[in-house]
Amino acid sequence: MLLWDASSEPNGPSPLLEAGTEVNLAAAAFVQSPAHLAAGGGHAFFLLWQLQTGANLNQQDWLGEAPIHKAAKVGSLECLTLLVASQANIDLRNNNSQTAEDLALALGFLECAQFLMKVKQIQNLKAGAQYNTSLHDSDESIHSDASKRQKGVWERNRLVNRKRRRSNGKAVSSTF
Repeated sequence: MLLWDASSEPNGPSPLLEAGTEVNLAAAAFVQSPAHLAAGGGHAFFLLWQLQTGANLNQQDWLGEAPIHKAAKVGSLECLTLLVASQANIDLRNNNSQTAEDLALALGFLECAQFLMKVKQIQNLKAGAQYNTSLHDSDESIHSDASKRQKGVWERNRLVNRKRRRSNGKAVSSTF
């Protein structure tokens, strides 16, 4: 039984919609999941449906390609946008050590390549900012710990000096 008959479309995803098919199930010969086929066909709506049902964004096929590679190879900016928004790994490399950006560029899909390049730059900036923030936080923590320790040492020295003055029989001054 088919959930949707796409026979009106010449290359429609009708074989992908068979009832009871697992969302990450790959065809034995080429290890392509329905998400691979949807992305490779530029079917953003079907890809969205796959992602909402738990499709693995980073599942690799026999070529080492994930759905993001498939979308880049056909120049589907819609599918790429959807995959990036769903946290797909844009740095994933296929068996030829190519990223989706590399494939889009090699196949002449400049808009897709530029989009992926911009996303990578933004991710790198965010990662750098998080790293700097964590360094800043750890620096503040170190300074805070040091000042607490210094204050503790100062308090202990003050108490020791007060006790020494008392044991010497001298008057204790309360001003410091």
